[in-house]
Amino acid sequence: MTRQLYELCGADPARIFSPYCWRSRLALAHKGLSFESIPWRFTETARLAFAKHDKVPVLVDGAAVVVDSWTIAQHLDDAHPEGPSLLHGRPETYRFIAHWTDSVVSAGIARMIVSDIPALLDPVAQAYFVASREKRYGRKLAEMTADRDAFVLEFRRNLYPLRRTVEAQPFLGGAEPDYADHIVFGSFMWARVTSRFTLLAEDDAVAGWVERMLDLYGGMARATPAA
Repeated sequence: MTRQLYELCGADPARIFSPYCWRSRLALAHKGLSFESIPWRFTETARLAFAKHDKVPVLVDGAAVVVDSWTIAQHLDDAHPEGPSLLHGRPETYRFIAHWTDSVVSAGIARMIVSDIPALLDPVAQAYFVASREKRYGRKLAEMTADRDAFVLEFRRNLYPLRRTVEAQPFLGGAEPDYADHIVFGSFMWARVTSRFTLLAEDDAVAGWVERMLDLYGGMARATPAA
């Protein structure tokens, strides 16, 4: 049976943009595991009934159906130990990276790109996305990103821990990437695919790390259609 990864996409199925789907997509590539990408859109919850879940990523790996990007990473290391390790040592140590990414990197990126995402979606998904996000944030999407030219400077300052790390070594994982890199880079792929807004200065060490990540695994991330 072909390994399958259900992934969030726009109207164009090649535009995979969920940061969590990118974590799993990169994890599979890191382990050297082939997979079939199954495009999924916001309003297609019924298609995930087999997984007893309502969000992607969902991985079908033989008889195993695995939901949630963190659980998928653990599954891949456990079920496929022959490939390079994703979570070295104690997996729990990566939880800090995940929480920092969600609360600082992804939250900051959302303030700068969320109003650009609807243009990527088909009309049904677009209506759902706008209504649900405006309810979540309590304001119009255009208001969310209205100050992004000023806010991006604060966002860049908040990347200090990431910047200092990749100034000293090529990847968060050290000489080679690991799941910490995939976690953080997934958020930058979310921005790359959905928005033309420039997040990083060209001379930022973080921008250099992003370029290295784009080239990994045969340039899989770089080949994905971007805004």
